Amino acid sequence: MLDRTAPAVGIATAVVLFEVVPRSGLVDARFLPPASAMLRSLAGQVADGSIWSPIGQTLQGWALGLGLAMAIALPCGILIGSLYLLFMATRSIVEFLRPVPSVALIPLAVLLFGAGLESKIFLATFAATWPILLQTVYGVRDVDPVAMETARSFGVSAPRRLLRVTLPSALPYIATGVRISSAVALILAVTAELVLGNPGLGQQINIARQSGAVELMYGLIIATGLIGWGLNILMTMLERRLLHWHPSQRTGTR
Repeated sequence: MLDRTAPAVGIATAVVLFEVVPRSGLVDARFLPPASAMLRSLAGQVADGSIWSPIGQTLQGWALGLGLAMAIALPCGILIGSLYLLFMATRSIVEFLRPVPSVALIPLAVLLFGAGLESKIFLATFAATWPILLQTVYGVRDVDPVAMETARSFGVSAPRRLLRVTLPSALPYIATGVRISSAVALILAVTAELVLGNPGLGQQINIARQSGAVELMYGLIIATGLIGWGLNILMTMLERRLLHWHPSQRTGTR
């Protein structure tokens, strides 16, 4: 019971805090309006329907970026993780590229693709590729060698070993990587909209800031947080469905 009520109590406490602090004069309400004003502005956007198009544009960049990241990272991760020499040969390259901030690639994205949707997809894909790639590599390398040797001793072919032994063993790692990359892709999609002016929630946040509509700006920021929260719940549900057989999921549902 406490596990279910604690999140609601935490959210309610945060809302009350953001309501009381501006009204008490501790901060200037012009720059940090009360929570009620933020939520009222967001509700107005929802009611008149003006928020749905930017949400769709942001989710478009998120979905394309995450999808491309999975298409790149999964086969590369399986290949690198399966071949020790390839793993050692690419390890330094991966460790060099992985920490590069995706925001630092914005000038490159503009030069290559302009300031349109392609740049947003490129940035989201670059950032989302690394968690999936690394989790896939280490998931493949963590396969139980006894299980692999047993499959070999029974004459199971390499493709069948991949499908029946390697992938099921690596799936918990891969699912975690995809869940992390989902949040990363959303962050980069909104960042591209903020910096490059791509259509979406980030662009609307910037327009609200420039026009002095502070309450609307915070309301749209709350909307991005709610979308990220909802996507994380969706990814967690998919992970539980795919890994219902895994001990970690059986333990988590007790």
